[in-house]
Amino acid sequence: MEQQLEKMVMMSSAYCAGLLVLVLSGVAQAFMPVGGGTSTHATITGNAVLSKITDVCRAVAESEGREFNPTGSSAEELLRACLGTATGEVSAAKFRTALNQIYMQNGLVDRDLANSPAHHFSNEAFVQARTLITEGTVSVKANVRKENFQAARETLGRVCHTLQDFYSHSNWVELGNRGPYMNLLRQDLPIDNVADIDTPTCNDCASGTCPNPLLPDILTQKKLTSGYMGLLSATKPKGKCSHGGASDMTSTQVPRGGISKDERRADNAVLHDTAVAVATQATLELLEDIRGAAGNKEFLRLMGIARSSVLCFVIDTTGSMADDIAEAKRVANNIIDSKKGTVDEPSEYILVQFNDPKFGPLVRTTDPEVMKEKISALGANGGGDTPEMCLSGLQLALTGAPPSSQIYIFTDAPAKDMHLEKTIIALIRSTKSTVNIFMTATRRSSKYSGRIPRADFRVYYDMALASGGQAIEVSKSSLPQATEIIVDSSTSALVTILQRARNPGKVETFPFLLDESVSNVTLYITGTAVAFTLQSPTGVSQGSTETTGPLGTINTVGNLKRVRLNTLNQTGLWEIHMNSGNAYTVKVTGQSTVTFVYDFVETFKGPHPGYGVIDGRPLAGSPTKLLLTLTGRHGPESLKVMEAALVEVSGSGVANGTVEEMGGGNFLVSVNSAPAGEFVVLLKGKDVSTSSRFQRQTTTQMSVTPVSVKVVADNNMEPGKSLDIPFTISTSVPRTKFNIRARNDKDFPMTYPNSIVSGSRSTAEGTLAITAPTNTASGTDITLTIDVESDGTSYSNYAVVRLSVIKKVTDFTPPECNMFNINNSCPTDCRNASWHATVNMTDGNGTGVEKVWIQEGDVSHSANETENGGVTVIQYFCQISCCTPNLKVSVTDKEGNVGTCFHSIRPTTTPVPFTTPNGGPPSLGLAVPLWICLLLSATAIVRDLVPLSL
Repeated sequence: MEQQLEKMVMMSSAYCAGLLVLVLSGVAQAFMPVGGGTSTHATITGNAVLSKITDVCRAVAESEGREFNPTGSSAEELLRACLGTATGEVSAAKFRTALNQIYMQNGLVDRDLANSPAHHFSNEAFVQARTLITEGTVSVKANVRKENFQAARETLGRVCHTLQDFYSHSNWVELGNRGPYMNLLRQDLPIDNVADIDTPTCNDCASGTCPNPLLPDILTQKKLTSGYMGLLSATKPKGKCSHGGASDMTSTQVPRGGISKDERRADNAVLHDTAVAVATQATLELLEDIRGAAGNKEFLRLMGIARSSVLCFVIDTTGSMADDIAEAKRVANNIIDSKKGTVDEPSEYILVQFNDPKFGPLVRTTDPEVMKEKISALGANGGGDTPEMCLSGLQLALTGAPPSSQIYIFTDAPAKDMHLEKTIIALIRSTKSTVNIFMTATRRSSKYSGRIPRADFRVYYDMALASGGQAIEVSKSSLPQATEIIVDSSTSALVTILQRARNPGKVETFPFLLDESVSNVTLYITGTAVAFTLQSPTGVSQGSTETTGPLGTINTVGNLKRVRLNTLNQTGLWEIHMNSGNAYTVKVTGQSTVTFVYDFVETFKGPHPGYGVIDGRPLAGSPTKLLLTLTGRHGPESLKVMEAALVEVSGSGVANGTVEEMGGGNFLVSVNSAPAGEFVVLLKGKDVSTSSRFQRQTTTQMSVTPVSVKVVADNNMEPGKSLDIPFTISTSVPRTKFNIRARNDKDFPMTYPNSIVSGSRSTAEGTLAITAPTNTASGTDITLTIDVESDGTSYSNYAVVRLSVIKKVTDFTPPECNMFNINNSCPTDCRNASWHATVNMTDGNGTGVEKVWIQEGDVSHSANETENGGVTVIQYFCQISCCTPNLKVSVTDKEGNVGTCFHSIRPTTTPVPFTTPNGGPPSLGLAVPLWICLLLSATAIVRDLVPLSL
């Protein structure tokens, strides 16, 4: 009986989860964007994403012969179980960031595309909406293939929104369907039995809240329809259903009312609950299709399941850099070898070289041996005229590395490509990556009579300060001591506790709080001839001249002093007293799983109001809002926010915020008036499980501006075709001239106006056109930066847009996969025993099979390939361990279409088959009794479906 119940949960976990959320919470509002209470577009996506991650992590653990036992239901505990047995603490910050990228893009469909029927399955735009889903899925798969995971996540979030809206905005569930409409994921299958434009679909509903206003003929004939939505006009075809709601102008026209199930009301509760459950199952099916194309490990990378540390080097390879290159090689090899098998082992390695005039390419790999090989192949040659293409190389690193990466630059020359300075600052703010520069400036050139002036390196100090990194001046002989900072920060749980800068320097005391979770605390002080005193919570002091003292060890190299605290009890309020008139920076870091991720957001209105991520800088003159997500070892439930503020790094300005808890570890922070200068986010909180107070600070500096830049564009472009990207600039002053600069990291040709002038409404509109060359590979990711500056002032802003090049797909038919000759006789003791199956796979006359992989099962196999009538058939002869009763094989063609076949030797119940009632769309029955959901809610469902609300 227990096995049968487990199988039923596996068949319909999403249905149970959706139903349980509704029953146990008592109130639910689904299909709403991020923000504004319970945000169940995010919740539906979150339930499905975390459920699928759990399935995939369990399959990976099974294939590796290890246990998969999350210690709790939080995303953080799921992450640790997924990563396996590596030693050490792992931070969930990048996992949370990846999930938020999906959820926030889902919500932005309501902000940016509210008036697009296809994006919401409104106005009976079924074919156009299905095209958005299938083309978006192709884009996700292509981006994953090219390891452009952020672009893939953003597209996935938008696709999920449109797919989920089908079940709320159409009459699918009113027709009696209790499972997803699989044809929405298959461009090669028809969307059948749609009511034509002249067919009335609804009765009049004067109250606007009728239980089911659909005409009887529509229900009996199983006609598919969706509500018409009018934000700007009340016009709709005669007799057609409306979407409904206060924002829908068509709902006041006969037939009045609407069929939307966006919100749960007394009149539509059952239909709403069913739509939530089926939308969750549909999202699971979409994720399974992407998993089938990507493979288990790449799917987990897409979802942010990876060790957090990334090793990213940007290296000057001109003639005088031989010693620096040798040191970069040494420290890279040291990190690779010393951190292998721990959670601090880098999950990705990135290398960019620059010279003059050449720079790049970007090398990105997960294989440490490839990184060793590539960095060993670097040689020092060329250059000679001193300035080099450093910023061009950094641009490649910022756009190619994951967000919040630590990037290390090795150079001994100023930057030649200073025209990229504002683009680099915009990319630093957008990616939240930290840039650290090692400057071994001993080179001479014909431009100078002596050593290169320090002022020529100004941009490096500015970039380091803006990103929260270090600008380290060091001799080539002392570089090995300086690179210890790379080893310090190559950790999966790096947190910043304090960062301040003073130029000119001043006598000042900076307090910082260390909590019980923090270890390996290190202080970095940069500056020339700076003095300081460090004081512990117990009153013990150590001066900057004491290299080995009661509190720690102090190493000095170049302009950097590195203070490593002793491993004794460090908890409490510390102080560092700076006593210098020279410019200095102070930074305190440590290792801890307690941290937070954040985005600056803005309120948006419309049918589904909420909060959307700001592409550039927040707007001055209105409250600055942030959405924070807390994360800790056992999830956010044990953490409490005490204070949140915007703090100037180089000044004394502090602006405290009001904090509103949003659920699921998410908090909305509102600051009425942001500081005038550059600021970071300071958070103080409490771990209620230990009663320990903690302090964390972001590193990326931000500032407000009176200029706004908005870009709403299709994120996919075809090779050889121009894509128009409209943008809108606004400010409080009418008839303002704006100067415009645009860059993209692939150097694709672009046209755009150099300047535009706002009208009487203080807004200006322009269009940028960009063209990808015809030979651009599908899945190529382009980062476009548009910088805008008000003429005659220093007011500016920017927008950063990610685009994907996707070739037109004509083959949407998945490969065929069939199992036969199954011998599933297994003894009671599964060890040293196996069962057997033969698998045939073919793509017929399609684009051809690209990849075959075992999705589930501990399998050894042999393969054979034959030709049959011009069609290639691949045959696998599989031997499966009896301890893994499931065999699932996935076969992908060259367009990313996926075919699967599955067999289990475990006793199962029989699922309800697909049916096509009266020629209408197919439906899948998943009528799972509520008592089964409730019976198993404390075990399998809690384990497999971790709710996450924003």
